[in-house]
Amino acid sequence: MSHQVREGRIVVISGPSGVGKSTVRKELLRSSPVPLVRSVSATTRPPRPGERHGVDYYFLAEDQFAQLREKGEFLECFQIFGGHWYGTLRQEVERILSAGNWALLEIDVQGARRIRQQNPNAVTIFILPPDEEELVRRLTGRGTESPDRIAERLARMKAELAFAGDYQYQVVNDDLSAAVNQLRQILLEESRKGSTAATE
Repeated sequence: MSHQVREGRIVVISGPSGVGKSTVRKELLRSSPVPLVRSVSATTRPPRPGERHGVDYYFLAEDQFAQLREKGEFLECFQIFGGHWYGTLRQEVERILSAGNWALLEIDVQGARRIRQQNPNAVTIFILPPDEEELVRRLTGRGTESPDRIAERLARMKAELAFAGDYQYQVVNDDLSAAVNQLRQILLEESRKGSTAATE
């Protein structure tokens, strides 16, 4: 039986735009049954009002991002629609895990696939809408985007939903507290599996 500090696990949350991932993530971080820490992603997009470097994202210039990418400093990184790059810094995740915490990554389906390839032990969760129509209503109801942009988002949403089956768990975000409770149960179950494996 080993008494060394067990490294934490990577937890991946994905889901289509408008499904409420950020709200779910914030609630889960507040009430997680395991020591869960959000991994801050890097991006080349400019900060939105109120966003802070190192808290919401690491906001990097295109050339900084490219240099890190060439050095292999990202666990995953992709160019998203709109032309901006997003990525998960290897150092950020390693820092969280080596402290015995669990790293929470809120990333898209492409990034999740890359993480699964490198870390088969990662816990992967896909957040689903109550139904597709509800998601369409949320996306079109914002009133902030052009019809072309909405059409692009809807096409992307359908493509992302097709990947839900690749994830270990699917959680429907119909009721926020019910969805968060389900996520807490998943993490509790996964932490028990980890303990069993450690003592075998």
